[in-house]
Amino acid sequence: MNAADRTARHAFPAKRLFLRSLAAGAAALAMGMSAHAATPVLNIGTVVWIGYGPFYVAESLDLFKKYGIKVKLQPFADPALIPPALASGSLQGAMLTYDQVIGQVAKGQMQKVVMPIDYSNGGDAIVADASISKIADFKGKKIGYNPLSPSDFLLSYAMKTAGLGEKDITPVNMTPEAVPAAMASGQMPIGVTYEPSLSQVLGQGGGKKFKVVFSSKDAPGLIADVLVFDDKAIKSSPKEISAVIQGYLDGMAYMKSKPEESAKIIGKFMGVSAKEAKEQMAGVYNIPLAEMPAAFEKSASTKSYYASGEIIAGLLKAKGQIGAVPPAESTFDGQFVRALQKK
Repeated sequence: MNAADRTARHAFPAKRLFLRSLAAGAAALAMGMSAHAATPVLNIGTVVWIGYGPFYVAESLDLFKKYGIKVKLQPFADPALIPPALASGSLQGAMLTYDQVIGQVAKGQMQKVVMPIDYSNGGDAIVADASISKIADFKGKKIGYNPLSPSDFLLSYAMKTAGLGEKDITPVNMTPEAVPAAMASGQMPIGVTYEPSLSQVLGQGGGKKFKVVFSSKDAPGLIADVLVFDDKAIKSSPKEISAVIQGYLDGMAYMKSKPEESAKIIGKFMGVSAKEAKEQMAGVYNIPLAEMPAAFEKSASTKSYYASGEIIAGLLKAKGQIGAVPPAESTFDGQFVRALQKK
């Protein structure tokens, strides 16, 4: 699997790269929720990302039908187009990264997380050569990474644990896919990337040349994907939103009970083989219902939006991407997962 076979993790305003070319104008084709149809249709914006597998399965098998709705996934080639489509009403919901939500709310768009979907679980990592043994060794070194991306968030968080900041390193702007070659050439002692580029780095020199110094396993929840609805929709269509979540949970249950069939469905949507889809699943963690409420609770854990949001918003503000840090409570609404957990 080469670098083109993996979506680039999106960050505000950086772009995800995709496994296949998708029409950016998909939002224009969105049908919306029809007041005249027997079954409400919800158009949900998405990108091609392995963590969204349960949604791909649920749509393919029409698992939303039993909850009285139909969900149509609208793939976007440019994730930056999804929030505007949501704001315009072309979409009723969207799958975004949490940093996108913070950026939108900071700009006055009331788009809220209603359900955590997944977080990177080792699929994103900081890799280094033999001269680096710990985070403190980063001081004065060149580090290759994509600014204002999840790679940036991961690096900033890791350096913060060692009392370091951006002024202590020499940042080198590069895409995650460019990191393996840069490190192989000896130009870069440290890089931040994700799968499959991560495995490409670690496989060099018979697996002895480079190592993981810090990964998303050390900051679970920091690089997170979420289901988002506009605040108006949350107030006007709570039953439909709950139905979307329930259909997604059924998709996740199907993946657990029938992994081979699920891998085929997900691979087809993503344009990869079932084997490749299964390999990519190892780098993400789809959050089960029992663990979802924790994302909305105050905690020092990066699994909480209070903690991860503070890190992400602080970085976005420091780099001039947002004018002010929005209150954490303005970025999410946990009522739906809490209600489903009590059933």
